[in-house]
Amino acid sequence: MNHSLTPAASMKSGAGRIARILLVPIAVLALAGMIVSAVSLQRHYAKSATSYCEFGEKFNCDIVNRSEYSSLFGIPVAGIGMAGYGLLLVLSTFKRLDDKTPTRLLMGASIGLAFALYLTYVEAYVLTTWCILCLTSLAMISLITVLAGILKVSQPKDS
Repeated sequence: MNHSLTPAASMKSGAGRIARILLVPIAVLALAGMIVSAVSLQRHYAKSATSYCEFGEKFNCDIVNRSEYSSLFGIPVAGIGMAGYGLLLVLSTFKRLDDKTPTRLLMGASIGLAFALYLTYVEAYVLTTWCILCLTSLAMISLITVLAGILKVSQPKDS
């Protein structure tokens, strides 16, 4: 196999086919993550209760999204999520031919996953309340991280 292929030529190779197959679900999940984060951001600022996300005292998005842990340095974590998913969407679509994209996707997704796991810890052990939107986001960033890892491993070795 010729490992000196240009990114465009690489997309036509076996590794390129795998990349195309993996980049589509990464892009779709990133877009879905942006939407979930946007809903969560809206709930962060909303004054009314969220009925679709309240299942007793253990599942309540409003408690989580309006807690002191819902912002980092004054920035809502849902806004940080939107930006992170947006970056992953750009990498998986507009930057898909760049040789560094698999590494950047894996790094970005790993950082997002670490942050989501921290927030899940806060939900479980500090707030003792779960947010369905947050758990959905955790599932999406977990899948993106796995797919980005597969993409990185399937990349030709000189990339």
